[in-house]
Amino acid sequence: MSSAIATLGPAVARGPYPERGDPSLSWLDEQGARTAGAVLRRARARRGRGFGVVKRAARLEARFQDLADAEIRTTADELRAALRTKGFTDATVARSFALTREVARRCLGQRHHDVQLLGGRVMLEGMVAEMDTGEGKTLTATLPAVTMALAGIPVHVISVNDYLVGRDAETMTPVFGAMGIRVGTIRQGMSPDDRREAYGCDVTYCNNKEIAFDYLKDRIALGRVRSHARLGLERLARGESRADRLVLRGLWFGIVDEADSVLVDEARTPLIISSGGEIDDLEEEVYETAVGLARELEPQRHFSINARERGILLTPEGERRLRELSERMTGVFAGRHRREDFVSQALSAIHLFERDKQYLVTEGKVQIIDEYTGRVMPDRTWQRGLHQMIEAKESCEISGHTETLARISYQRFFRRYLRLAGMTGTAREVAAEMWSVYRLPVVRIPTNRPPKRKDLGTRVYPTLDAKWRAVIARIEAEHERGGATLVGTRSVEASEYLSGLLDEKGLAHRVLNARQDREEADIVADAGQPGRITVATNMAGRGTDIRLSPEVVSAGGLLVIATERHEAARIDRQLFGRCGRQGDPGRYEVIVSLEDELFHAHGAGLGGILRFAGGARSGLRQLAVRMAQRRGERLHARMRRALLKVDDQTSSLLAFSGRGE
Repeated sequence: MSSAIATLGPAVARGPYPERGDPSLSWLDEQGARTAGAVLRRARARRGRGFGVVKRAARLEARFQDLADAEIRTTADELRAALRTKGFTDATVARSFALTREVARRCLGQRHHDVQLLGGRVMLEGMVAEMDTGEGKTLTATLPAVTMALAGIPVHVISVNDYLVGRDAETMTPVFGAMGIRVGTIRQGMSPDDRREAYGCDVTYCNNKEIAFDYLKDRIALGRVRSHARLGLERLARGESRADRLVLRGLWFGIVDEADSVLVDEARTPLIISSGGEIDDLEEEVYETAVGLARELEPQRHFSINARERGILLTPEGERRLRELSERMTGVFAGRHRREDFVSQALSAIHLFERDKQYLVTEGKVQIIDEYTGRVMPDRTWQRGLHQMIEAKESCEISGHTETLARISYQRFFRRYLRLAGMTGTAREVAAEMWSVYRLPVVRIPTNRPPKRKDLGTRVYPTLDAKWRAVIARIEAEHERGGATLVGTRSVEASEYLSGLLDEKGLAHRVLNARQDREEADIVADAGQPGRITVATNMAGRGTDIRLSPEVVSAGGLLVIATERHEAARIDRQLFGRCGRQGDPGRYEVIVSLEDELFHAHGAGLGGILRFAGGARSGLRQLAVRMAQRRGERLHARMRRALLKVDDQTSSLLAFSGRGE
């Protein structure tokens, strides 16, 4: 085993599918980790700051600049041998970073800044580099990726969607190719053979959903067979083994872009592989009947809505009314408990899940919208009949139930990498969770240039109408002075409502939401031009750059307006980070209302604070909104912990019964 591979841990030596086993911690271990976690996390983060690599790489820069193009490849081959025998020493890492910096300068016209070298060292050590938006995380990722690939370790660079995967792979392939490193790309719809070939490359770009589902499919193929010997016997007996059907080569080194989105926000939803089922006329009638009964019930009188917990509770009067409505019905509606379960789920579909907020209806199909990214998730469905209830509500063709073949949470999946790293602009709020779940310290990387981002403050209006009037007035004022404006909304519905208001005012603009995801690159590329107005959901918050024209720079830079606070403050910071990038000027402000979804869901009991509040800039109003946001953050954190606990318990039960994942 080479020195570089040995540093990843002893799990490498076990079986044909290298991965880390699930941790098995006793209650005492967990309490100890929680008590000492903050100290250990900060101590490890200090060790990974890597200032030494910057000085060493600087000393090598002039020498590498004198190399001919042909000598670059020879130098890379020599470095490959050194990394595989000596491992990741300060000297070999500095050589790798300096060589990568020089190749990027020649191939892309981009030279890694010193702060990017720091970020690369942090990720190579298996940590999360928190780098401000616009600091060049895509280029930074080439540093640890090249170093690991030259050491013979397969690398997965994991992004949040196919667009970013394709863009980053295409942009960075010349850098890898100059050093003899093969690059593969995973996209939705690829065949198993094409996936196997892509994962067989030294560096593979993929999105989090595709790689997690490919892993689950491999787990199904492998079953509980994990040894070379057993698979060898299969090949002798049958001429092939189940290992021949695998697409991945194991989980070696993963670099997660937008790490907080993937490792934290996405962690609320388990990943499930299901076999599709047909729906018969009787099942279809059950869903349609449940929705019909639910529409006969009145809010408050027959049921109450818990917006914070996203739950429905029938009142005693509602139970009586439901019994009357279904008095002559048979089947599932004849029994009280089944009747109330079905109708409660139908009430959730009607009152808690809104079209153009939680889902779109496209070509007669219900498609879920990711609340954190604003993107459509076409392959996701809600469980326990909820999806079918929403289809019945929208008069869509009702899909059949599915049988679960395999499931895993993102927490358990990513913990299985032999070494995991990440990069994002917003991680400090979830640093403790990153450590407790993944043992990933978060290291703050300084900016290359001093930021010039200006906070214009927060205005909180009592009603939605007052908020939208203020937003329109602010957009008009900025448009008249020739500036560029990006307006962030939380839902497709809100973005299209604001678009209608702008149309009424005769203000030309472009909208970026889940309906226009294929036009994202063009819309974002144009958003920094004089007089441009862009209305966007959270899609504009991650992974894309807005280039400013000289006129916009002189006018004070891009103006970002947030029209609603998100339940995670990190998502707000991502939006604000669209302005003031790489030393450019920028401004942002928040214009919200007390009728926004955040306050509706998490503002219970805060009325006392608002009783004494003043105008739109009242500190008390701002305090109330922030308290509601903190409640939302705590609720989602509890949901993630609960999912991980259930996932671990399910895994233990399946292992005890002899079944797979």
